[in-house]
Parts: sequence; C-alpha cells; structure tokens
Amino acid sequence: MQPIELSIVIVNWKSKEFVEQCLKSIYTHSKSINSEIIVIDNASYDGCREMLQRGFPRVIFIQSDENLGFARANNLAYSKSRGQNILFLNPDTEIRVDALQSLLNALKMIPNAGMVGAKLLNSDNTLQTTCITALPSILNQALASNYLRKHFPNWSIWGMRSLYSTRQDAFPVEAISGACMLAKREILDRIGCFTTDYFMYAEDMDLCSKVNKTGMKIYYVPRAVVVHHGGGSSSSHSESNFSSVMQRESLAKFFELHHGRGYALMYRTSTAVVSILRMAAIVVSCPITICRSGYQSFFRMSSKWSSILCWAIDVSRW
Repeated sequence: MQPIELSIVIVNWKSKEFVEQCLKSIYTHSKSINSEIIVIDNASYDGCREMLQRGFPRVIFIQSDENLGFARANNLAYSKSRGQNILFLNPDTEIRVDALQSLLNALKMIPNAGMVGAKLLNSDNTLQTTCITALPSILNQALASNYLRKHFPNWSIWGMRSLYSTRQDAFPVEAISGACMLAKREILDRIGCFTTDYFMYAEDMDLCSKVNKTGMKIYYVPRAVVVHHGGGSSSSHSESNFSSVMQRESLAKFFELHHGRGYALMYRTSTAVVSILRMAAIVVSCPITICRSGYQSFFRMSSKWSSILCWAIDVSRW
C-alpha cells in the first residue's frame, strides 16, 4: 500500500459551513496528493457529522463528547492520523490552486525545514499580516496595536518585514499562524505535538517555539496561498471580551513555560499598565469616539480594557 503523504487535521466548533467550503477547496486543489482528512468536532454537535456523511464520506470524523480546546483536539486527531506530514488547518480557510503541493515541496526539499506556513489572505484577498510573526515578548505585546503594525510594518518586533519582499522562494521565519501549519511527523513525534496547557490561543506560538528548539527551521512559503476568513466561530460581544482576556491568559502561560514565572509576572504587570493607559486614552478621546462611532463603540472599548485590567491585577478569574 502506498504510504499516506499528508494528513489534514481540522478542528470544528460550530463552523460546519466553513468546514464544508474548506473541504471543497481541498478536494479541488489536491487531487494528486495521497492524503487523508480528519475532522474532529469539539462537542458542538452542529450537524457537521451529517454534512460529512452526505458530501464527504471519505473524511474521517471524530466526535468529542467535550470541548477539548484547540490543542487537545488536534493532538487527538493527530494520534489517529497516518500521514508522513501533518497539516493543521483552520475550518475557516480555503485552499488556492497548488498551495498544498507548494507547502509539501518546501517541507521535503529544504533540508532543515521542520514546519512551513502559507501566505494567508483575508476574505477580500488582502494580505493577512499575521501569517508570519515574531514569537511573543513583553515588548511586542505591550506595543501591539493595529495602528502601529500598519504604519510601522518593518519594525523587527513584529517579525513580518519579509512579508513585503517580492521574493517567491521560501524563507525562514520565527513563527507562523496556527491557521495553516504543515509539519513533519518525525518532528511532531519528537516535541509531543501541541502543548495541552492551553485551552485556546498561543498554542501555535508554543508549537513554533518547540520546533525552533529542535534546531529545525520554520519556513514561510509565499507561493502557497490560503484564504483565511477568520472569526468564524465566535462573534458575540461577550465572547469578544472573553477572547481578549483568554489571549492574554494564554500568553501568560506561554511566557511561564518558555521564560519562567518572573517573566510571566512582568507580562501581567505590563498588561495592567497598558490597560490603564488605554482606558485613559479612551476617556480623553470620548467625545471624538462618540461623534465618529457612537456610544456603543465607546462602551465596547471601555468594557474590553476594563476586563483585561481586572485579569491583569487578578481581580477576576476567567
């Protein structure tokens, strides 16, 4: 029997429609690759199983009775996979043309490549600048803002300077987005795949950090284009605050695991300072914000940063 070259792992949580479109794009653009697809549902019971039975009977489906989170769900699907290479793919993605073959070629042909990532596009086909990034640090998290990333994209703290190069060959980067990560099985076996200390967020940065520590490199492959729609699984206001806090909770865990408790504590402290400064700026710019965007926008921003501050000073548990 011919060995399976590629296992594609997709974790679903109330994203059935996205999964369907994602699978259609995979089958359209990867016919020459000997692959298997594994979809694991994180206890959302959104009809994903029935959709797969109707339209994609070859897909391996795993139904989890509990929400395992991103890391544990991927690890469970990984343990059932048989491919020589594993692609962890978000459900809200769509493959373009020869993206999977380009990723596989880079992973096989570059001697020190342990993991590779694609060029991610937004739904409107604009470049998604988070497809490559520097590993998290207190500095780049304290300064993180859409304004600074947009107006100073070449700052080394973002790790995305290479995005604006015209070169089309693969090149090494610190980290890639968890929306599309292709890795060799031998590397994943060596590092234990995803770290399960996280429930959501930062798992991709943790995996990148572990790959880097093996001495292997992570490469960005501009020829491999994938559309990442983003935000498909959560949209409510309450989830938005929850997501903002959980991102920082996960980053604190990342810093503790990779830099020690002292660094994680300094990150909490810096987050508290940033939250206070942000809230002060929101109050000062209140009249302008209300005139331009209305009261709802003002209260939304205030609520977000007050929630983050409460987390940073350990007033509330999430």
